[in-house]
Formats: sequence, C-alpha cells, structure tokens
Amino acid sequence: MGDSAWAAVTQSSAFVFGLEAAGEDSRVMQWYWGPRLPDEALAEVVRQAPRRIHSGFHDPRDVDELLPVEGGARWGVPSLQVTYEGGVRSVELTFAEAVVADSEIELVLRDPLGLRVGLHVRVASEVVERWVSLTNEGEHAVRLGRVDSGSWVIPERAGYRYTGVAGAWAQETQLHRAELAVGETTFTSRTGTTSHRANPWIMIDAGDATEELGEVWSVALAWSGSWRLTAQRRPEGDVAVTAGFGHDGPTWHLAPGESLLTPPVLGLRTCGGYGAASRAWHDYARHHVLPTPFEERPVLYNSWEATWFDVHEEGQIELARRAADLGVELFVVDDGWFGGRVDDRRGLGDWWPNPDRFPRGLSKLFDTVRELGMRAGLWVEPEMVNPDSDLYREHPDWVLHYPGRRRDTLRHQLVLNYGRADVREWAIGWLSGLVSEYGLDYFKWDMNRSFTQAGWPDAGERADLLWIEHTRGVYAVLDTLRERHPGLRIESCSGGGGRVDFGILRRTDEVWTSDNTDARDRQAIQEGYSYLYPACAMSAWVTDSPNPHTRREVPLAYRFHVAMAGVLGIGGDLTRWSAEELEQARSLVAAYKAVRPVIQHGRLHRLAGDPGVTASAVQYSHEDRVVVLAYNPFALAKRPPRRVRLAGLDPSALYESAEGERWHGQTLMSHGLELPTWFITGPDYRSEMVVLRRVSG
Repeated sequence: MGDSAWAAVTQSSAFVFGLEAAGEDSRVMQWYWGPRLPDEALAEVVRQAPRRIHSGFHDPRDVDELLPVEGGARWGVPSLQVTYEGGVRSVELTFAEAVVADSEIELVLRDPLGLRVGLHVRVASEVVERWVSLTNEGEHAVRLGRVDSGSWVIPERAGYRYTGVAGAWAQETQLHRAELAVGETTFTSRTGTTSHRANPWIMIDAGDATEELGEVWSVALAWSGSWRLTAQRRPEGDVAVTAGFGHDGPTWHLAPGESLLTPPVLGLRTCGGYGAASRAWHDYARHHVLPTPFEERPVLYNSWEATWFDVHEEGQIELARRAADLGVELFVVDDGWFGGRVDDRRGLGDWWPNPDRFPRGLSKLFDTVRELGMRAGLWVEPEMVNPDSDLYREHPDWVLHYPGRRRDTLRHQLVLNYGRADVREWAIGWLSGLVSEYGLDYFKWDMNRSFTQAGWPDAGERADLLWIEHTRGVYAVLDTLRERHPGLRIESCSGGGGRVDFGILRRTDEVWTSDNTDARDRQAIQEGYSYLYPACAMSAWVTDSPNPHTRREVPLAYRFHVAMAGVLGIGGDLTRWSAEELEQARSLVAAYKAVRPVIQHGRLHRLAGDPGVTASAVQYSHEDRVVVLAYNPFALAKRPPRRVRLAGLDPSALYESAEGERWHGQTLMSHGLELPTWFITGPDYRSEMVVLRRVSG
C-alpha cells in the first residue's frame, strides 16, 4: 500500500495498519478491520481516519494503536510497560523500518534508551497472527511489566456484546455472553497454566449476532501459562482488546543484549454468526496448529475411573481384554503404576514401574495389549513431585520455592521448575526411555496443581521469568519427545481442562476436556469448548452410571452419544458392566467408527437448544455425509422444538438416511427433520444419531 501503510488480507477480511508520526512520537495504528476490500480501495481507509476530540485529559488516539505503551500522552490500557535505569517509566518509540519477508512483516520501533520493539504481523488462513519481539540494545538492564502481543480495535458499532467461557475444575468452558461494560473487562489466569477458570479468547459482536448470522470479531492468545486479556470500552464508544502472557505482579528482567519474544495473539473477523467464527477457528487449528490434524483418533480406554489407584498387572490385563472386545483401539494405564504410588501422597517423580504391582515391569501388560490389537498408552505427570519421593529427597531445589518460606502442597505435591535445564533433561530422559522400552504410542500428560511460592532462587533478578520459562520448558520437552518419537501421540491434561489453548495444541494431539465425565454436565462443557477448538482434539469418555463425580444416573446410549461428539473414549469399570451393556457398547463403538471421519474432520453446526438443559443437537458435515447427534435430557411438555433444522447443506441436493428416506437439502434446512428424541414423550435422557448421505446434486 505504500511506505507507511500495510494490509494483512485474507480471503474474506482485511486488517489495515500503518504509521502515524507526530513529531518524535511514532505510532503504529490500526486503520481498518473488516470485510475484504478491493486492492485499490485499501488506501481509502487510511485517508478516512476518524476525527476525535482531544483535551488535556485525554488523547483518544491510543485506543487505535497496535501496541499502546505506557508513556507520552496515553491514559488507556497499555500493552507495553517498561522501567528503564533510574526508574524511568516513559516509553518513547520512533519508527525505524519495515522488514518484509514472505507473508510476514515486522515493523521496527526504537526507544532512545536502547529498547528495540518489533511488531510482527502474518496471515494464516482467515486468521491474522501478531506477536512482539523486544531486544535490549542499551547499556543498562530494563524491567518489563505488561508485555502483550498486541491490541486490536473492534470497529465502531451501535453496541458491543462479548462472548467467552469461564468456569472451575469440573465445570470448565461454561459459555458467558453479555453486554461489554464501559470500562476495562479483564479475563486472566494467575495459576501458571491456562486454567479452568477462564480461557484466553473473546468474541465481540454488535449485540445482533446469532449462531448463523452477523459479524463477529475474535481475539485469542496462543499461550499455556498465566495470561491476561483486557477489553476496554471507552465512554465515547471505542473498543479495543489487548492480550498477552503474564499477570499483575511479576516483571521480566532484560539484560543488555537479551531478547524476549511474546506468544502469538490471533485475530479473526467473520460474518455468519458464532457458528462461522467457530468453523474458521477449527480450520485454522487443523491447518496451522495441530501436529496431526487429519489422522483418525483411535477409540481409547482409560483405566482411571475403573481402578483409581488400585492398579496392578492382572487387573489391567482383564480390563484390556474387555476393552478390546468392545472394539477399543488404544489402552491407556492411568495413575498408580509407578514408584510407591498407592495413593496421591507419594511416588510422584519416581517414574519406574511399581515392583509389587508390576513385578515384570510393564512389558507383560503392554505385550498383551498389542496382542489384543490395541495400541499402548500411559499416564504421566512430569511437572509434579511428591515430597515423599526419591526424586524430591535428591533434588529439593528443583521445585518452585522461596528461601525461608513455606512450600505449600496441593494434592500433596509440588511443582518442578521447567525453566531449569537440568529438570528438562531429566524429564526428557525418563519420558523418552519409557517410550523406547515399552513401545508406547501415547502419553496422557497431566498437571494437577497451580503455582504457589513461585520462586527461582538461583535466577536472581531473573526469577520472575519462571512464569514464562516454565511454559516454554514444557513446550521444549514436548517438542523434543515428538522429534525423537514421531509416532508418539500426546494428550494435554491439567486436572481436566486446565491447559487448553492454541499454544499447547501445537504440541499435543488432543486435550482432556474435563475431569467431569457426567454426560449431562459434559454437554455444556463441550459446547463452550467448541467455540474455538475442533472436535478432533476433544477427548470425551463414557463412564459408569451413577457417575462417580455427580452420582447422576444416565442411560448408556446417552453417555455414548455425548462422548461421540468428540474423540470417543471409555473409562468405566467394564468388569461391572452387564452382558447387555457390553453388547450395546460394542454396537455403539462400531457406529462411532463408521462416522468417525465426519465427526473428527467435519464442519460443526450447533443446531439448537441449551445443551444439557433442553432438547439440543449438533451437526457434522464432511464430504458427502452428515451426522446429527440429538439429545433430550428431560421429557418435553408438548412444546417445540419437535423438528431440527439442519445447516450448511446444498439446498438442491438430495440426502438419504440409512432407512432410504430422501429429502432435499433445502427441506432439511427450512422445514427440518423430525426426531423421535425431541417430539415423542418418554423417559429422561433420550438421544439418537442420524446419519445422512448426499446422493445427488
């Protein structure tokens, strides 16, 4: 576009930004973020920058900056805070150059006190990726406060509504939607991980978007540690969203010559409502994030809820035989197989088979698993240690701690500092050794507590960097494992859904969505998850009834149909299932395998209802097939809906059911499909799966 304005253009959108220089104050501004414009029209949005009222109390331009700093005439939410030698806290940046390489541009700004700031922009499918690089080119150390990856301006609208998810352990990703309040609305995690309480993304619309209609702007952060996202709505109407790693309190020490790179913050603008936004995020995940997005995920069995800590060779082999008979393809041994681990008070850190429970090691068990036609997987918790363990007795300095302060345990465990090279080397050694010795195909990587007493005594002034370096250390271990063992697949778990984000998904194949396996509760959890993340990365289990967490009784078919909305797993005590239940499970596993490519790789439409509360349904479409999973937790009181209207079909094509009935796509979308689950009264917890195939058009 020119020497001072640039555009990041996707197939349907444009993000236009450029330089506004006023004396020595260079500001990189966002000029436009909306529908794609003709190339010759892109410059027009720069000429028509909005005029605003200035005063001695307010400079409105800072809301439009890609990286508003703390310094000069700015009073909004800063994306960058720096303290220089002598306590100077005013950042003064001057534009230096634009560096263009392939599909990426870096705008370089410099502060006379020696800080180099690079603003990076890149396009990936419909997503604009942004991040910041900082280098201390001065003679003195600097201390960084807030270091966000970028700020995004939401275009002017008559109103602003936000959508996000929040929750708690066993209640993750609960959908929240409300008017964006005037002021600053902050979503954050201070736990050291992504957390159960919030997830690092937000969607904003004008208050008129629906599931299938309306413009939606999304901002998401690809980071698995503590994070912070602030949406500010000015009284005069402007809205901007800034996001990055870290939280209030820690600061980052940058010595002369040192650099810091922030994680990507991602922007997506779509029309077509929340559904189109979700589908665009799913496409981005498949094509730019997930390491193995187009594999078919195997049907998994996990032993945790069947045995808890009572894990031994004979019992695991019996479960493996029963799982294989159901059609399971991957058998995962959960907690309790190692060291002195007979409960949660001891053994974490001692990663060798418990000699009393597995006198022949794990070889006999996993040899049997493979003889039964299944792959072999193992639960690990590499970031944790029990004080009652050989590892802690040898290396008490490896955990997060402050000298002279308590070392509080949660779940009787402490957190190992993955910022330390020796901790990472230790982890890679035994993890890689387990894969090689036992021919493992799968790790379930767990992380069961938040950071406390988060000190790093050996690091001196750099100690706060552990909030960054721990996460990067986990990334490094995962990357090394995948490089050494290309066939290894990894599941991210953090006490359930405490580490779900685009950062961890770049290194893992799926995530454990929640420790809550109750089918009714899982419906709401899975709905919130689906707003950003695809079904191929969502692990979901069928467990026992009554559920061990909620004591709710739910029929087996309903439990299966809920779990079939993602990557199907089974976690019940199969030794207690009746012959009828086993036969039904065998049939449902086979039914899932028949439609697995559609669910795991298809386009998702959330069709109707309040999942887990009212009649609801989700649809997956892939190539020539359509799968609808419908649920009704409670008997209907002679009120609609009684038909489900499908979405995203070819209106002129014919679609055929397994029974041979045919409908035009337009009929299915406009008139709908009659579902017995919805319109026939009966017991609670009714569900069904409908499979359609496109036969013409």
